[in-house]
Amino acid sequence: MSLNCRTIPTLLSVSKLKRKGLACLLVLAVSVCGSVAGMCPTACVCASDIVSCTNRNLSRVPGNLYKCMKRLDLSYNRIGFLEPEWVPALFEKLNTLIVSHNSISSIITGSFSTTPNLKYLDLSSNNLKSLGSPVFQELRALEVLLLYNNHITQIEPSAFGGLYRLQKLYLSYNLLSHFPLDLYIGKHKLTELALLDVSFNHIQAMPIQRLSSVPAKYLSGIYLHGNPFYCDCTLYSMLIFWYQRHFSPVVDFRNEYACSLRSDPRGYNKLPLLHDNFLNCSESTINSSFQAFGFIHDAQVGDRLVVPCDSRISDAGTYFVWLSPDNRLLEPDRETDNFRVFHNGSLEITDAQLEDSGLYSCIAINKKRLLNETIEVRINVSNFTVNRSHAHEAFNTAFTTLAACVASIILVLLYLYLTPCPCQCKTKKRKRKLNQSGAHSSILNSTPPPELPADEKKASTGKRVVFLEPVNEPKHGQNGKVKLFPNDNIIAESILKTTRTKSDSDSVNSVFSDTPFMPST
Repeated sequence: MSLNCRTIPTLLSVSKLKRKGLACLLVLAVSVCGSVAGMCPTACVCASDIVSCTNRNLSRVPGNLYKCMKRLDLSYNRIGFLEPEWVPALFEKLNTLIVSHNSISSIITGSFSTTPNLKYLDLSSNNLKSLGSPVFQELRALEVLLLYNNHITQIEPSAFGGLYRLQKLYLSYNLLSHFPLDLYIGKHKLTELALLDVSFNHIQAMPIQRLSSVPAKYLSGIYLHGNPFYCDCTLYSMLIFWYQRHFSPVVDFRNEYACSLRSDPRGYNKLPLLHDNFLNCSESTINSSFQAFGFIHDAQVGDRLVVPCDSRISDAGTYFVWLSPDNRLLEPDRETDNFRVFHNGSLEITDAQLEDSGLYSCIAINKKRLLNETIEVRINVSNFTVNRSHAHEAFNTAFTTLAACVASIILVLLYLYLTPCPCQCKTKKRKRKLNQSGAHSSILNSTPPPELPADEKKASTGKRVVFLEPVNEPKHGQNGKVKLFPNDNIIAESILKTTRTKSDSDSVNSVFSDTPFMPST
């Protein structure tokens, strides 16, 4: 190759242009990523895209940080609160932020506007007492949020609004007294939440009935151990159901579940909750909880029944099959008798019959994730007509027994209060006879008797004969009219003795009558 004087300047100019272009690229890189290598803040340690500023007694974030960093560690410092300007610049590539073991007591809305692409946020071991609404709305890509070991007593329903991709939320070792049900039900529920840790809080009771409507893929990630639960059969049934479903929060921490009696509110005597059914819960209570969570389904003959397959493996690509009590395989798009399986795993029984009762198994298979799960469901089919006839017979028997009891009580009351006592009645009857005898007029014979012989006259001296009229009066205090004397024709005679020897017409008087009554001769 030959070179002349004209070509040499041309080559020199080209090399100069290349050097200028390279310099421009370096300036552009510096403008995009911030400080050049070697300009790491003095209070931090920098390694590639990682910046660590731990335990440096910092009260705010350093201003000259790499803009290309992906991980920033600010743990063990003195940061007191988070406000919109606590991070001085925009860090679009930052996906991990650790601010644990600080003194953060409050978070203001807009505090994370300069870190919009965070996926991992650690705010554990701080002084947070409540979470307002909404404080994390800018973090739409956040997947893991750590808030454990704070002093949180209250969480607003919309505090986690906007976290549509949040998968794990750690709230253990706080002061929560109520389970945050709004995370699963309501306007601000988190549809991707697979793990919720509320262990070691102050929760004493669980909203079991409302939790029964939450799918198993969410329930299988709820950690409740270490809470001061009250001993309750419904709670025990729910945890036993989770244990039978092999939910890892219950299986892995079985010994951490304890409860106390309501008579012991301070929990001095902790009792193991998942050991040997010491609560002596009835089978009906346990079955009702299983029924609430979809483990038992009841139907009548002829009903249409749809049973969901509540599997934890319910994402796209999951294949569902059912196994009937008689070991028949029920698959989607294949109708077998009156059974049909949908692609979402639900089993339909179009016309339930008595022979359809039994234990069914739903098998969920995901070949991509190499996962499978089997869920057992019991279906009870009963005959409404037969049950109604039995109920009618039972009602008739109960009604007859009740009527007999009422009639017996009425008869006893009638006997006690309406039947007179024989002894008292006889005594009263005798007293009334004497009163009636003294109350009526006595009729004496006013005509002197004929002269008798001396011996007969002597024998009859001093005798008087009294004739009493029979009187009929009702006896008060009894039902109906009762005669004082048993026979109206009976006339009582009374022989009166006196010391007088001579009959005197003046001594013959009529009592209660102005005209003397003269007996017929």
